[in-house]
Amino acid sequence: MKLILTREVTGLGAAGDVVTVKDGFARNFLLPRGNAIAWSLGGEKQIQSIRRARSTREIRDIDHAKEVKATLEAATITTKVKVGAKGVLFGSVTDKDVAVAIKSAVGLDVDRHSITTKGHIKKIGSHTVKIALGHGVLASATVEVVAE
Repeated sequence: MKLILTREVTGLGAAGDVVTVKDGFARNFLLPRGNAIAWSLGGEKQIQSIRRARSTREIRDIDHAKEVKATLEAATITTKVKVGAKGVLFGSVTDKDVAVAIKSAVGLDVDRHSITTKGHIKKIGSHTVKIALGHGVLASATVEVVAE
């Protein structure tokens, strides 16, 4: 089956690549998770938009990755959440919430799949998250969780 990848899949390709995979892998893994869409002639236009979005987000080289790492580690990343009477969050802070907070604090588009938290963030306070920037560079950023 011929597919267009919408995000990077380890061992298969990057976003915007056209790949041919077995039907079961496409039907059971790639398509339900939103990692790919079916290839068609109209899908070729989507490939260009996916590649443009990827190039704006992409870390160019190791020096650029180190600059982004220094920016992330120096920045104060704050996210506001709803909390109960005892200071416990309603739900938890997800990697998507952290990516939005990074975008508003620093102005960088960080893929939420590259953000790793140590367990679930369910309390107010300071928490450390790891962000894989590519080229072997791993940034540690501090996220401040505050009540609304």
